Amino acid sequence: MKKRNIFAMIASLLFMLISGAQVFAADQLSEVKTPHGFYAFVVIIPLIVILALLFMKVDMVAAGFVGGALAMIIGGVGLAQANEQFIKTIPTMLSITVPIINSAIAMAVFKSGGYTAALTLVRRAIKGKVEYFAVFIVILQAAATYMSGIGGGSAMVIAPLAFAAVGAIPELIAAMSIAAAVSFTTSPASLESGIVSKLSGIPVDQYVSEMRLFWLGFVLLAIAIGFYGAKKRKVIFKGEESAEFAGMTNAQIFKVTIPVIFLLSAVIIGPFINKAVGSPIITPLVYTVITLVLIFVCTKFNVNQSVEAMVDGSTYILKSLFAVGIFLSFINIIGDTGAFKVIAGIAQSAPSAIVVPAAVLAGILVGIPAGAYVGSILGLVLPVAVSLGFSPVAFGFVAMGVGLGSQLSFVNITMQALSAGFQIPIIQVVKGNAKWVGGAMVILLVISFFFGKVA
Repeated sequence: MKKRNIFAMIASLLFMLISGAQVFAADQLSEVKTPHGFYAFVVIIPLIVILALLFMKVDMVAAGFVGGALAMIIGGVGLAQANEQFIKTIPTMLSITVPIINSAIAMAVFKSGGYTAALTLVRRAIKGKVEYFAVFIVILQAAATYMSGIGGGSAMVIAPLAFAAVGAIPELIAAMSIAAAVSFTTSPASLESGIVSKLSGIPVDQYVSEMRLFWLGFVLLAIAIGFYGAKKRKVIFKGEESAEFAGMTNAQIFKVTIPVIFLLSAVIIGPFINKAVGSPIITPLVYTVITLVLIFVCTKFNVNQSVEAMVDGSTYILKSLFAVGIFLSFINIIGDTGAFKVIAGIAQSAPSAIVVPAAVLAGILVGIPAGAYVGSILGLVLPVAVSLGFSPVAFGFVAMGVGLGSQLSFVNITMQALSAGFQIPIIQVVKGNAKWVGGAMVILLVISFFFGKVA
């Protein structure tokens, strides 16, 4: 484990040294003087320290504080300047409104029983064909994560239901991991998409739109893996369907799934409808209100419970955005010392053809040991792409790389949720994922070589 952590650190640092980065506005970067000589090496030490602490599983805010404090000493950054970065960066992250709304309303759908109802309905419809049930589980994992932006939260709900129905199928678990990773890194509701947007200056909706085809491609790959595993192992259903819906007719169960169907359609198809009619009809306000009404009308939740579920559902992403905002404020302090100027200067000598795949590989390698902190990893790895003018798709490939890397991590929340839900040790989840997630990583590297663009 230690050797793997060291290797990941070296790989990520080498990538930063051939690529260059900034985590703050371009005009700020131009105001910072480029360090030279031995001092040019000294100013990147705080970044090395932060990476080391993250690999040691230190909380990202604590790691950022240590790196930021060290940068203040090295670069002579005063308290006033550091405070300015601190006060300015946190509100910037908390202003990512649409992902917060989408995540909150999706969690309300979760709590109202929509996903359990969908699984129950599909189980009845396929009549013993477990491979098709496995396909639906992967689709549901991808859709739920895409809508909520939270892979771990989706897995916490879906994995126990899947285990109760078909047991622990290694290929299905790997498929759910892949589906979660590519979904939360390209979701219109996720912390990760918000970070991509804030660091790159690309609007969330544009980023999500340009990554949608690649997201669908990897979801199809995950579906194929899940289908193959269930078919190969000739699994049969075990146990009974959910007690909550056992006495209900198919029509009654379908009614409970209506909020799920509507929200998924609004998130994925809504932008196309708006573009077709030339007016923003399907907006966050519209689908939030309609989804809440549908939860009230179609499920057992009353009005108060529906609204409370939505408000409670915002807790996770708000806490995450706040923590990442603090972390990035320390990264910005490091930037004020000229650290990213040093790295950006070296970037000019890097072969442009390998820059995007190198960024993806760095994200993968850092994501494996430090998978609990995908947001903070993006704060360190993604900015490398900013100074090189990566396209939205190239940014997405790097984010996907970090996400897939996290699906081989013992500390990732999605992995822990899958371990608990399928009632197997997390080491077994990691081993089962290695073949299939590793294959997805290779495919991502190849795609990034051909489709990743640098300005």
